[in-house]
Amino acid sequence: MLSYRADTRFRALYSRPRSFETVSTQSALLKVMSDAARKAARGLNRDFGELAELQVAKKAPADFVSAADLKAEQVLFEALTKARPGYSFHGEERGLIEGTDKTHTWIVDPLDGTTNFLHAIPHFAINIALEREGAVVAAVTYNPITNELFWAEKGKGAFVNDHRLRVAARQRMDEAVLATGIPFLGHGQHAKFLKELHQMTQRVAGVRRFGSAALDMAWVAAGRYDGYWERDLKPWDLAAGVLLVTEAGGKVTDAEGGDAVLGTGSVVASNLDLHPQIVSRLAAAK
Repeated sequence: MLSYRADTRFRALYSRPRSFETVSTQSALLKVMSDAARKAARGLNRDFGELAELQVAKKAPADFVSAADLKAEQVLFEALTKARPGYSFHGEERGLIEGTDKTHTWIVDPLDGTTNFLHAIPHFAINIALEREGAVVAAVTYNPITNELFWAEKGKGAFVNDHRLRVAARQRMDEAVLATGIPFLGHGQHAKFLKELHQMTQRVAGVRRFGSAALDMAWVAAGRYDGYWERDLKPWDLAAGVLLVTEAGGKVTDAEGGDAVLGTGSVVASNLDLHPQIVSRLAAAK
């Protein structure tokens, strides 16, 4: 477990938004989502660092699911379905459970950054999005370690805790810091990624890989990263982040610049100036 001093240091370091514009109270819908995330986080906080006690099963090479994932998803499922009976639920661990209301679907990742979690690396998140008639209309990404709750509602802006978010304003690639994900054992297009990384590292100030797509997207919305790209992701990795970035004034497309982010599993997220430059570099990697 993190000591109190270490925990306080993490919270102080990562809880500084770029904008100090405050926001009014969350809507009833966002409160349901936020309360569910915080409730699930209590179990994750208890388990974090107690790796010897976790029952870990191997889902595929280098892709692990722990008892913590399953417990957190159960908490989220119960809280969200109680608050909105009839909504469908699409979770990473249990798949799609269709409800009587076919127009609404919760898209949930109970623990994004599982490998970080299992290695006691304090960088992981709970991801919740609500899809209404095919469009994401509300989003929550919560990091239990830093107590940062990123949230957005369609047409109402993006926020971290009670402060409004704005994407970074940098326009030049040579001043930008980008985030990405590295394909791991048995997954992804390794050769393609190396070509893309070669294109980027020649032109940007830096590239970071922290191991949580959910927080990568949230940090683009917060202006900490200037942009982010990755491939071979799932809808629960991306759905909340798509809304966070767009409501913070940014742009999100698939890696080819199209609109099929959740369908293709590829993503480019950035501000309006850098976005076409990143897509162009990915195209050049082919």
